[in-house]
Amino acid sequence: MLALVLVVLVGGGFWFLADRWAGNIDRVSDVFADLQEEGRPAPATPQQDAGEEPITFLLVGSDTRSEGEQGVDPGGRSDAIMLARLSADRQHAQLISIPRDSWVDIPGYGMNKINASYAFGGPSLLIQTVEQLTQVRIDHYVAIDFEGLIQVTDDLGGVDVVVAETTRNGPYTFEAGLNHLDGDEARWYLGQRYGLAGGDFDRVKRQQQYLRAMFDKLFSSDTFTSPPKLDAAMLAITSAVGVDDALGNAELVSMAYSMRGVTPADVEFFTAPVLGTGMEGAASVVYLDDVAADRMWGYLRSDSLGQNADEFADEALPAVPR
Repeated sequence: MLALVLVVLVGGGFWFLADRWAGNIDRVSDVFADLQEEGRPAPATPQQDAGEEPITFLLVGSDTRSEGEQGVDPGGRSDAIMLARLSADRQHAQLISIPRDSWVDIPGYGMNKINASYAFGGPSLLIQTVEQLTQVRIDHYVAIDFEGLIQVTDDLGGVDVVVAETTRNGPYTFEAGLNHLDGDEARWYLGQRYGLAGGDFDRVKRQQQYLRAMFDKLFSSDTFTSPPKLDAAMLAITSAVGVDDALGNAELVSMAYSMRGVTPADVEFFTAPVLGTGMEGAASVVYLDDVAADRMWGYLRSDSLGQNADEFADEALPAVPR
């Protein structure tokens, strides 16, 4: 997904801005340093030779909830956990959200919610946990500040989302149908959990929907024909993103160039298959569907999830989420 952000850098002689924007991204140090190479999954092996290697990012998003008592978890737990795959043919991408309450085995700690791995051991343990769960090798780590991304909404002149059912959160009502959100409205829209039939599952869909809407607007003609608007939006995006320190500016720009043909329509969004929710002690947790999930992870390992997306229609982002 980060490469999709940077695709806009490479066209029309934007190389100076490429360095300006890529250089604005923070680096997260030593996230892979503590991982034992012999215990990690093998790199993804594409079914067909495509001339490039698939790239897998682990995206971790911070909390966007506006209510004070529900703000960023003081224990440092992550709000959104997503796998993003850039396909070997550089024509497609998939993003898979893993519910933060998924009940999984955390290496060295036993069974717990997956986002607890971040609190226990930071990015390194979260990477180890996700790799153990999926047997998909993580190539790069991306930290996303959703609160920072919300600034992009205003820099782009607002984004459009379509809502299936009228809901209310804080001072705003989100009417069924098309809603044009400014930054503050987007903050409350993304922060809503209560009042949604699917709770956090619907909140995950809203996070995905917002990313899709933001990229739709970023790739729109009115943004590209306004250099000040594009520059402001890209500076806001890059200031809200951190990547592992193994990913340098030159590699970012090269990756973006290789993805230059990808449009928002070529990006598919999924949620990891789940069986349902339950209780573990006093904690409400999410139980993953191991059979369906293993099939999804297997397609990632062979870089063929895009070709087999129809198998996961129930897990795909609907055209109109709640």
